[in-house]
Amino acid sequence: MADSHRCSSVAAELEGTLLISGSLFPYFLLVALEAGGPLRAATLLALYPLAVLLGAAAAAADLPLLAMTFLSTAGLPASDVSAVARATLPKFFLSDLRASAFRSMATAGESESERLVVVTRLPRLLAEPFVKEYLGPDVLVAGSELRLLAGRFTGTLASPSPASFLQVCKQRRLVVSPSPSPASAALPRSEYRRPLVFHDGRLVFRPEPLACLAALLWVPLGVVLSVTRLLLGFLPHGAGLLLAAATGFRIRAAGLPSSASRSTAARRGTLFACNHQTLMDPVILSTVLRRPVTAVTYSLSGFSEAIAPIRTVRLTRDRRTDAEIMRRELVARGGDLVVCPEGTTCREPYLLRFSPLFAEVAGDQQAVTPTAVRAGGALFHGSTVRGYKWLDSVFFLMNPAPWYEIRILKPVATAVGGGGGGAAASREVANGVQRVIGDELGFECTGLTRKDKYRMIAGHDGVDARSAPAAAS
Repeated sequence: MADSHRCSSVAAELEGTLLISGSLFPYFLLVALEAGGPLRAATLLALYPLAVLLGAAAAAADLPLLAMTFLSTAGLPASDVSAVARATLPKFFLSDLRASAFRSMATAGESESERLVVVTRLPRLLAEPFVKEYLGPDVLVAGSELRLLAGRFTGTLASPSPASFLQVCKQRRLVVSPSPSPASAALPRSEYRRPLVFHDGRLVFRPEPLACLAALLWVPLGVVLSVTRLLLGFLPHGAGLLLAAATGFRIRAAGLPSSASRSTAARRGTLFACNHQTLMDPVILSTVLRRPVTAVTYSLSGFSEAIAPIRTVRLTRDRRTDAEIMRRELVARGGDLVVCPEGTTCREPYLLRFSPLFAEVAGDQQAVTPTAVRAGGALFHGSTVRGYKWLDSVFFLMNPAPWYEIRILKPVATAVGGGGGGAAASREVANGVQRVIGDELGFECTGLTRKDKYRMIAGHDGVDARSAPAAAS
């Protein structure tokens, strides 16, 4: 503090400078939807044009901001809004982060005599998690504060917009031309300050007003398509595959085993180990194999079990008991078994750490068949942590043209368990299968786990009483 008068401030506006777009609507819409629900989001979408028109007519530039703040946060618990700011908004901030401005600010931050400040018209609570994580922990955020009453937001601001900050502080500004140019390019993923591995929320697309309106109009037809596609899963595999394609559901498969190789297999079934994209991974695998498979899961909602066209088996989280259950499925029943060793879904091109339990179950008499899976859609994610997980498959199938890619890779021999390899050998096999799948998909292998994901997004380890039904997906 003694020599603070010798420090200069490097300040940049978030919207329109660090971010390519100056629009605040997408971030308020995400808060309204993820923390408040679809009705609140629809209300914000309906009233936003009116607020903009009134703001322009009355020369009150802050009216749209005040209206969006009230409609998206009034009455919501502070914890819910904070969770959205931490787990949902950074994905959309990063996709709009201007590469030139980010690099300029990073260069300025190398000097110890310069203090970095990001000025935003958003409430500070919404921008600060992103700034601290992806611009730097020492970067200050100048934004308005939301008023709280008994742990809930009132929807009003406790301090004025900090726009005047740029005129009163000692600073150097990062000026960016608003016209399209190479300087408007988004920062590539390879230059992120830290990898974006986990994020939550249902929306895939950036929710600008017109895009939101189009999605809203699509929902009724999307629901019909989703129900139709769910019912097609109960048809014979060949017919279901063809009819699903007729609805726009694209499924591609590679490396399918021949019927001859299946007939020469021993009484033990095939153990498929696949990365986890959505709850539908085992269903799609069964469809492309054109034979029944059994999926093991730590927990699943009753609705998801009811709509599953394949057999599901619940595990107990007791390692010894779960190993016996899986061996029984493979040996006694002689069926094919699908396991997702990551234990949870990952949306980004990363693989979480593979649990070695499947390698222990395989022992030295059973090969493991790595299965690489990719899936996606243009509107909705088919997974969530804080939302209604029992609707995961419904949302995925509501996409206009959802797609799946299944690549069945060469079996990997396992010489553990009965072979005396022990836990260390099991971990080695699990890591090897992870690398094989990662290389096939071009995904980066990590040591992150399900617990890491839930702690980051939900603030717990994914196995407490509230989140147990979500832990396996």
